[in-house]
Amino acid sequence: MRSGSRRPERSEHDRAGHHPTALRHSAIRKSAPLRTLAALGALGMLALTGCGSTTIDDIAVGPDKGWQSAFRDARNSGASPIEGSRHLTLSWSRPIGGPLAAATTIGPDGQMFVTTRTETDCVGKPGTTGTIFSFQMPTGRKRFCNALGPDAIAAASAVDGLSNVYVGDDGAVFSFNALGQPRWRTPVAGVPVSVQFTAESTVLSVSQSGQVDILNRQTGDREVSTYQVLGDPDFLAHPDVARPPDGQGIGDCAVGGPQCPVANVSALDRDSGRFYLTAWRPGAPAASLVALHYADKKVTQDWSVDILADGSATSPALSADGKTLYVGDNSGRLLAVDTADGHTEWTQQLGFTPRGGISVHDKLLIPSGDDGHLMALRDNGNGVDIAWERKDLTLRGRPVQTGGDTGYVVVPMGDALNLLTFETTTGKTVASAPLPGAQGSTVATAIGPEGEVVVAARIGELFAFTPDR
Repeated sequence: MRSGSRRPERSEHDRAGHHPTALRHSAIRKSAPLRTLAALGALGMLALTGCGSTTIDDIAVGPDKGWQSAFRDARNSGASPIEGSRHLTLSWSRPIGGPLAAATTIGPDGQMFVTTRTETDCVGKPGTTGTIFSFQMPTGRKRFCNALGPDAIAAASAVDGLSNVYVGDDGAVFSFNALGQPRWRTPVAGVPVSVQFTAESTVLSVSQSGQVDILNRQTGDREVSTYQVLGDPDFLAHPDVARPPDGQGIGDCAVGGPQCPVANVSALDRDSGRFYLTAWRPGAPAASLVALHYADKKVTQDWSVDILADGSATSPALSADGKTLYVGDNSGRLLAVDTADGHTEWTQQLGFTPRGGISVHDKLLIPSGDDGHLMALRDNGNGVDIAWERKDLTLRGRPVQTGGDTGYVVVPMGDALNLLTFETTTGKTVASAPLPGAQGSTVATAIGPEGEVVVAARIGELFAFTPDR
């Protein structure tokens, strides 16, 4: 580890040389008397509770803490209600062992989840594989490591109130508990680049190939029939059509290119059941913004507008009242769209291409990017104004907002990347802290349940900052 960083402790699995699967297998080898006692105990508990079905979902989605999905919440707000600290200290940093392409998610107890692609598996066996890691907030200690398909590096994840994680895999949605033990795996077409929770606490999964599924969080069973954003293939007209590889076009998702039909994380309005995604249909001159509706055990399309020039650049973000949707395109525009019918309310040229997402808090919009500069726009109801801009600060990832008018963003300063703390109302710099050894850009900045700030660098390293209260 680099100087100034705390060396993460080795997990129980690291020290013992066990993978969670091996632990489960060893736990099965109980003696017969112990198995009998366990069975009798389970029957006694069953009789006391009267609950004999494992399909009952008694696990809450969770409190409004942590960083539950890629952009914190179902609206993709990129903003935390926790009052952000203006005095942060680097607590630890650690390499992951592979690059990062998807956002970090954080459970209500601070447990973190990231996906990557490594040249060895979790027990050191050579071979390219996707991997999901979990780390603990206080020390960066590894909680578990599980193998996934190689394209899972680009997959989304979401975490519920008991730190069960739901993550995209090659051709599936996978769920693990807080210890890394598999709960279920449901096959889908493609790689889920969007995972959200609905108002009914089900899992909304959307793959880059346009397959939409609503899954039971307890079992992974489909709640409704699969919906295809690009339409269902006509097997009568084309009986020999082959299913494309699950990872097809996944490399184009990062820039909203035409080879990735659905490139972004959907924004969900839990009150109405409507959710919004971007889709670039084959042969279309521009990408579309699409409104879908989940109700009465089915998914239907409400509207679709072809307004994203050169493809989508950001995931859509929904206003707190659910009336306005914000999205960026590859022509360098930020657009506001009326959610009632999809008509454009206003557009704003940024002077750079936004990338990733938009932080939205009280009508203050702060776009992300790997270039361009830090700026904020204000939606005034009739149009948009530039609230402030800092052309001296180049973006290297996703700005986030917190309570107390405090924001965080990674910017280059000299030869180093720094985490900048700023006032969201004015853009004024409050403080900065270096990310030791970090290069290039970052893929995510996330806020923990106690106001911790976690930065994920694309080169494959995590940096955790602790508030000085």
